[in-house]
Amino acid sequence: MKKRYALIVLVVLFASRPGTAQPRHPLALWYQQPAKTWTEALPLGNGRLGAMVFGGVEEELIQLNESSLWSGGPLREPVNPESPKFLQPLREALFSREYDKAITLAKKMQGIFSESFLPLGDILIRQSFSSGQPVSYYRDLDIRDAVATTKYTVAGIQYIREVFVSAPDKVMVIRISADKKKQLNIQVAARSQLKYRSVFFKDMLTLKGKAPAHAEPSYYRKSPSIVYEDTAHCRGMRFELMVRATTVDGEIHTDTSGIHVSGASEIVFYVTAATSFNGYDKCPDSDGKDEHQLALGSLTQAMRKTYGQLRQSHLSDHHTYFNRVSLQLQEPAEKWSLPTDERLARYRTGNTDLGLEALYFQYGRYLLIASSRTPAVPANLQGIWNKELRPPWSSNYTTNINVQMNYWPAESTQLSEFHEPLFGLLKQLAVTGKRTAKEFYNITQGWVVNHNSDIWALSNPVGDVGNGDPKWANWAMGANWLSRHLWEHYLYTGDKTFLRGTAYPLMKGAAEFTLQWLVKDPTGHWVTAPSTSPENDFTDGNKISAITIASTMDMGIIRDLFHNLIRAAAVLKIDKAFTDTLQDRLDKLYPFQVGSQGNLQEWYKDFADVDPHHRHASHLYALYPAKEISPLHTPVLAAAAKKALELRGDDGTGWSLAWKINLWARLLDGDHAYTLFRNLLRLTKENSTEYGGGGGAYPNLFDAHPPFQIDGNFAGTAGVTEMLLQSQHNEIHLLPALPKAWPDGEVKGLVARGNTLVAINWRDGKISSAVLFARNGGKCTVRTAQPVRLAKSNKRSVKSTIGYTLSFRAEKGKQYTIEAG
Repeated sequence: MKKRYALIVLVVLFASRPGTAQPRHPLALWYQQPAKTWTEALPLGNGRLGAMVFGGVEEELIQLNESSLWSGGPLREPVNPESPKFLQPLREALFSREYDKAITLAKKMQGIFSESFLPLGDILIRQSFSSGQPVSYYRDLDIRDAVATTKYTVAGIQYIREVFVSAPDKVMVIRISADKKKQLNIQVAARSQLKYRSVFFKDMLTLKGKAPAHAEPSYYRKSPSIVYEDTAHCRGMRFELMVRATTVDGEIHTDTSGIHVSGASEIVFYVTAATSFNGYDKCPDSDGKDEHQLALGSLTQAMRKTYGQLRQSHLSDHHTYFNRVSLQLQEPAEKWSLPTDERLARYRTGNTDLGLEALYFQYGRYLLIASSRTPAVPANLQGIWNKELRPPWSSNYTTNINVQMNYWPAESTQLSEFHEPLFGLLKQLAVTGKRTAKEFYNITQGWVVNHNSDIWALSNPVGDVGNGDPKWANWAMGANWLSRHLWEHYLYTGDKTFLRGTAYPLMKGAAEFTLQWLVKDPTGHWVTAPSTSPENDFTDGNKISAITIASTMDMGIIRDLFHNLIRAAAVLKIDKAFTDTLQDRLDKLYPFQVGSQGNLQEWYKDFADVDPHHRHASHLYALYPAKEISPLHTPVLAAAAKKALELRGDDGTGWSLAWKINLWARLLDGDHAYTLFRNLLRLTKENSTEYGGGGGAYPNLFDAHPPFQIDGNFAGTAGVTEMLLQSQHNEIHLLPALPKAWPDGEVKGLVARGNTLVAINWRDGKISSAVLFARNGGKCTVRTAQPVRLAKSNKRSVKSTIGYTLSFRAEKGKQYTIEAG
């Protein structure tokens, strides 16, 4: 597969003149050569249709995805009805420290693997020239406008190819033009790795296909790995891809090789796609939607508009969200006049590039806008961009960290609307998770989510009933962690209707399961058993295991859920008896422990790690994303968390580096967070000995696990936000972890919990001024590292444990200016 995409772009000798083409502004990724690999191509998306644009000349490749195109179908029942009978023996084995026996029993409690997110197809655009070689080549992705542009000159004629994927008009638009009349001779073909047939019309081609009934994970060796026929279950959705061409002065005809346009000055292609997916619980075949009418309807509607109208509606929509936040890290313009891959290469050697850092921050916001719009279909491990039939980790929803990371920047960077697809999936998981709780654990209340999920709302422990490693397959805290996102949405928006109707019932269901899941240990504390610290192992004497009792991660997640639910019930003034029960359990939960090295202990006892530098930092959940541990309120535990983070080290996969940025920011150590941020931007290339190895950033700024995982991009954006603004303790902390590398700057449009818009201007590492806009109003406490005052008021900050605090009553809809002094 990798070779196929590496060779598809014809390599030519570009006589480019360095400096002849430059981006119009800093918020663009740009290059002086076509992409040779998928991780050099440029991503576009409208939340449903995703495109990777390679920028070839003689042959352009645009690889496509559709967000709902997955293998499989609705979950079958039952999966493993024998599972509950192994739970008590498993617990007894754990309390007896019989780890080998516990692992064997845990495997008997596993279910099926998740399904896979699939590639839709490829569009190939072949252009023929009468003579000449391409010169002055340039391609870019303007993330401010969400438009990809390719330019080159052949025989004195400049050709421009412009691509965007419109959310309001549900169509991808490709416009090809030349600065000399009737010089375009283009052939367009389409293909798919899935089963399909082609249908041709005068100016249009269509692919009609079928997704597999099942695709095994890429790490699981079972034959056949791709299954199309499934007579016993309703599985395998249909899909349709449509491409239509228009031109003012050229000729169009179609044959079995594709659409041919000759003698044109300008060509516009319209691309739409749809699947028969009709919900997680509907058969995508007999009960599926009409994918033909969906795709055709979008195409017909789009073609009623001119190219200019389509482009303007696309820009207006994208700007509505993207332009809400700006970040300036003062730096001369000459840095962004260099190609992005060259900037990354220089950055890796230690060069300063503040503009690249600001671009990376905004790139994460761009990717969330582009990949998270489909109701109940959130961004997956690769957003909506995947080229593999069996993608890494099935490109699914991995709930022990990864899908949550995708949404860390959603609320704080003013993209709250793009959080909604995750909430839609949670509603479905509450249904399937209730069944899983009963079938796998004989727990009759609440809902549970294990390690993996997919578009069918899978919630069981994965592993093909005995073939998964319990250190990831048998982790049962997914519903609890995901519930944090519901509470966060309320904290940022203050939406009580959402809290009452959506968040609280789902959070309560997760807690109800947990109350029955907890058991008492010999000391009388409530613990989880079995328990893991994904995806790490420990040694207990000479015994190696990954499954234990009361991992610190479990205890942190449960504390967080119970505390948040108690607060939510207080806001709604309901459920006093239930929250009293939660508080009683909280008081008797197994407490956080400090190990022999002064570190926050990861395991039930002070066990040694098999891999001390493991990529997961699961035991630090209570520090971030939760707030159970903080330098301000729990300094002893914060010091232990810091020691644990030091022992983990500063290396890791891409997403691991991104998580550590947020952890160090929560410890108020901006310089250490910045060190990890620079590591996150280490240039990584596929099949390269020079730029291989650990995590970093591919030439197109995609996060390198490696391979590509988008969660590192999103968590990197969240990490920058945490360095500039925190608000987790009923206060707004301005520049809590500002690194020395950013002495001067300005950020506008960030959001603090309590629904307050924040803008900050700083010079020489100190706040010059800040503007707060209280969208909800209420008591406002501002924390800073220096004395400040409220403009047009006699309010001044006072010295506190950490920095200074300024408190005042904010009125809804009013703006407040804070000044140094």
